[in-house]
Amino acid sequence: MDKTFRRYDPHQVLLMPPSLDEWLPEDHLARFVSELVDETVDLEPFLASYTEGRGFPPYDPRLMLKLLIYGYVTGVRSSRAIEKACHDDVAFRFLAANAAPHYRSIARFRRRHLAALKGLFLESLLLCRKAGMVRMGRVALDGSKVRANASRRKAMSYKRMNEREAVLAREIDEILAEAEATDTAEDERFGPDGRDDDLPGELARRESRLAKIRAAKADLEAEAAEQAAAKAQARARKRGASDEEAARAGEQAAEEAVPEDQAQRNFTDPESRIMKTSDGSFHQCYNAQAVVDEEHQVIVATRLGNSAADAPTFEPMLNETITNCATTPGQVLADAGYFSEHNVAAAAEAGVDALIATGRMKHSETPPPAPRGRIPKDATVKERMARKLRTKAGKATYARRKAIVEPVFGQIDTCHGGKRVLLRGLDAADAEWTLLAACHNLRKLFTHTGTTGLAGLAG
Repeated sequence: MDKTFRRYDPHQVLLMPPSLDEWLPEDHLARFVSELVDETVDLEPFLASYTEGRGFPPYDPRLMLKLLIYGYVTGVRSSRAIEKACHDDVAFRFLAANAAPHYRSIARFRRRHLAALKGLFLESLLLCRKAGMVRMGRVALDGSKVRANASRRKAMSYKRMNEREAVLAREIDEILAEAEATDTAEDERFGPDGRDDDLPGELARRESRLAKIRAAKADLEAEAAEQAAAKAQARARKRGASDEEAARAGEQAAEEAVPEDQAQRNFTDPESRIMKTSDGSFHQCYNAQAVVDEEHQVIVATRLGNSAADAPTFEPMLNETITNCATTPGQVLADAGYFSEHNVAAAAEAGVDALIATGRMKHSETPPPAPRGRIPKDATVKERMARKLRTKAGKATYARRKAIVEPVFGQIDTCHGGKRVLLRGLDAADAEWTLLAACHNLRKLFTHTGTTGLAGLAG
C-alpha cells in the first residue's frame, strides 16, 4: 500500500506537554473559572469555617471551588462524575493541578459550604452588572418545576399512612409477643443467663418504618393546622374582627384541622412536593423562580420553594430584584400564574410597569380585537390589565416575555445538567439551584467578555 500515515507511537514519552498550563488553549472556559476564583471570588466565607488546626490537611478551597464551578457550568454536577473527570478530562486536571479529590471529599465540601456557594450568585450578578450586561429596563419573571432527588413511588398519602400505621403497630405487637413467649420458653428450658439478645431484624425494620410514617403524619397535621389557622384569621379580619378574635378563630380552626386523605409526603425528601410538570406528568419537585434581564438574559433574582403556586412569589421576587440590583426595573412581564390584584398593586407601589396576563388562551382561540375608546370607570383591575394587554403596544411588549425568560430555563437544562437538584431538603435544594443560576450568569459573562474580561471587573 502506497498511502503514508501520520506517525503513531502509543509508547511515546510525554505525549502531553509537561506543563499543565500548556494543556489548554488561552480562550478556554477553564481558564476563565480559574482566574475567577483566584482573582475575583471572595474566599473568606469558605476559609472562615476552617478553625481546627489538627487533622490531615484538607484540599485547598480554591481547588474544590474551581472544580465545582466548572462542573456546574458544564453540566458535570455529580461528585463521582467530577472525581472521574479529574482523571479523564484535561480541563478538570488543569483546574485540580493534577490532583483527584475523592468524591466524598467533593460532596462534603459542597455540603459544608452551601451558604457560601449560594453567595456566589450575588457575586456573579455584580460582575455582570460591571460588564454592562444588566440594564434593568425590562425584566421577565417565570417559574419552572425542578425535579427533586426523590421518587414519587416513595410517597404516601395521609389515608395510607393511617392504614399502614395501624398495620405496623399490630405487627410489632405480634413480634414482641412472640419474642417474649420464646424467651419465657427458653428460660424455663435452659435457665436465665442474664443476657438480652438483640431484637429481630424484622422488628427493627418495622419500628423504623413506623417512626417515619408517624413523623410524616405529624408534618402533614401541622401543615394542615397552620393553613386552617391562616384562612380562619383572614376570614375573621375580613368580617371586621379584632386581632384577638382573629387569633382565637385561628386557634380553634387549627385544633379542628385534619389533613385531606390525598395529602402526601415523600420519605426520601419530605420537603419536596408532588407537582405537575410541563409534560403533563406528576413528579416530586420544587418550584424555581427567576427574574431575567432583557439585555443579556442575566438572572437578577432567583429562589426555589416547595409551593406549586406562582402568584405568592411575585412581590418577594420583585423586591429581591430591586435589592440585588440596587435599582428598580422599568417594566416586569409575567404570565397568568402571577396575576392577582395584590400583585398589580405591589408593582404600582414599587413604581414598576407590570404586564401580567389575566388568563391563558388556547392555540385555536382567536385573540380579541384591540380595545377602542376610554376605559370604563367601573372596570376592575383584571379588566384594566386585560385591556392593556390587548392594545397594540401591550401585545408587542408582552410577546417579549417568552424570548427573555423561557430560554434561560432551557439553557440551564441543556448546559448545566438538567432542571433537577441533587441535594435533598428545601434549604440545600435552594442553595444548589442558586448556584446553578450563578453558573448560568458566569457562562453568560464568559461569552460576553472572554478569558481576558475579568481583569477590569475585579475589585
